[in-house]
Amino acid sequence: MEIGKISESILKRSILKQIRHRRDEIIVGPNVGANCSIISLKEDEDFVITADPITGSVFDIGTLALHAAANDLAASGAEPVGIMLTILLPEKFPEGSLREIMKEIEQGCILLNMEIMGGHTEVTRAVNQPIISVTGIGKVKKGKVIKTSGAKIGQDVVVSKWVGLEGTSIIANIKEDELLTKYTPTFVEEAKNLIQYISVIEESKIALNYEVTSMHDVTEGGIYAALWEVAAASNVGMEVELNKLPIRLETVEICEHFDLNPYKLISSGCLVMTTNKGWELVKELESKGIKATIVGKITKGKERVVLSEDERKYLEPAKSDELYKIY
Repeated sequence: MEIGKISESILKRSILKQIRHRRDEIIVGPNVGANCSIISLKEDEDFVITADPITGSVFDIGTLALHAAANDLAASGAEPVGIMLTILLPEKFPEGSLREIMKEIEQGCILLNMEIMGGHTEVTRAVNQPIISVTGIGKVKKGKVIKTSGAKIGQDVVVSKWVGLEGTSIIANIKEDELLTKYTPTFVEEAKNLIQYISVIEESKIALNYEVTSMHDVTEGGIYAALWEVAAASNVGMEVELNKLPIRLETVEICEHFDLNPYKLISSGCLVMTTNKGWELVKELESKGIKATIVGKITKGKERVVLSEDERKYLEPAKSDELYKIY
């Protein structure tokens, strides 16, 4: 494709043709010449809006982009409704690959009951790989937003699924050939397939019934960053036991191979929740087939620590994600 805004013919056959209308709230969607989309909500509902770019991978970028936005909305207690897409493509990017990205995103929207509302697609010399930036729009009943800053002293800290799952999947795709010189094809494929667990929508819905006061999707900086952000935003302390942080063998092995810290690795699909009903929440999540673990407590003061035998490791604000070390 040539540099600049994509042509109307490409827009129609490779973008608009992939998109279906399914949400009654969206009353004006994507079309030729349409610069804005319109969404209509009830009087007792509020908008929740988030934005995320995907820059760390060229694999599964449609899936990563959609779930990055949907997970942020879900962690706020909101129902994801739709997304606005900005897609920046390098020069000579194949139109067929663009069409596949759109199909990937649309398929994800079907599963999450969301809708592509609109956006912009452009070929530009400013990028050397496809970049997707997503604005997610959700809705929530007035007064029911869950904030990262809602953690309370004495609450359990619950984590769903496993730390590092997103990063493990990305690395397994990018470094597949190298990993196959050490590990079996089945092992590498299992690592790549961890992407299937990337959505936190189901656990967030369940958590709303168990008095959660804070939820936070674990993204860049990994579980250590997410735990810090919950405690810092809530102005509380936190104690977490390292041996209780759930982690897959694939993540351990791949991080050891590339000398990465799995607790500082991007981890979408892993949700941090705080509640006074930690055991009840864990039991309910696991009854629905979602792994969940109580990893610690919210404490008085400002100390945010990870306990490992006799060692106390202090959490700190996120730095560069471990994922970027493999490039």
